[in-house]
Amino acid sequence: MIDTVDALIEGLDRQGYLTDPALGTALFLALHMGQPILLEGEPGVGKTAAAGALAGALDTPLIRLQCYEGLSAAEAIYEWNYPRQLLGIRLAEARGETPREADLFAPEYLLRRPLLAAIEHPGPRPAVLLIDEVDRADDEFEAFLFELLAEGSVTIPELGTRTAVVPPVVVLTSNRTRDLHDALLRRCLYHWIGYPDAARVAAIIRRRVPGADEPLAARVAGAVSRLRALDLAKPPGVAEAISWANALQLLDLPLDGASAAATLGAVLKYREDEEVARRAGLADVVAG
Repeated sequence: MIDTVDALIEGLDRQGYLTDPALGTALFLALHMGQPILLEGEPGVGKTAAAGALAGALDTPLIRLQCYEGLSAAEAIYEWNYPRQLLGIRLAEARGETPREADLFAPEYLLRRPLLAAIEHPGPRPAVLLIDEVDRADDEFEAFLFELLAEGSVTIPELGTRTAVVPPVVVLTSNRTRDLHDALLRRCLYHWIGYPDAARVAAIIRRRVPGADEPLAARVAGAVSRLRALDLAKPPGVAEAISWANALQLLDLPLDGASAAATLGAVLKYREDEEVARRAGLADVVAG
């Protein structure tokens, strides 16, 4: 285990994830206190990437559960491999045998979904369990998570209770499309990830876009910062800044009014936002 905040920040840096001491400290506490951490912030600021970088720094698997409306506990924990069970029944019948229920609901027929896979991870290092966009899940699923996070175990009716031998490091992310329950918040450490300043965005671009020189990275970072100051439905985040710089790099274009107009779809995702940016004057936005 990483034993200092600075060592964790350095480990994240080696994974290509630049962070500040506040986020580094929050992740360090989650790692050593055994509490889940909830990362909130606007889309594209690096919440999901933080969990991936943490797994890389720990040299351990990242197990991701993508939340969505209607997600059930069963889909997140396990399923039985029904086609394989049916094949087992047919093979038993072909041998003149009657398959037993215990044989059909044996571990070899179990399909482990993310929550069970994280609990059964054998170690020696804990897996990083990413519960991504938990705010998209229903209240019922969120209530189920209360118990899982508190007990570190799940129950499979046919096989009994499975308890984590090496409890995972749990990272939840939320875009704050709705408020989460107080009971979930009480179980978690919390950190808000805001938009980084232009200098940090430029440094991230240089890391993530091969061949991007310092002037291009700085111009893209500054332009994205100015775009966020406009009245946009979806302000661009770090992910969009990287995409925009990558597009310009592939086309071997500098960032000016003409190239911004040609590549605007790499950074803005709504037609209405593109119109707002054009009315503001792309040349002015780019030049600052």
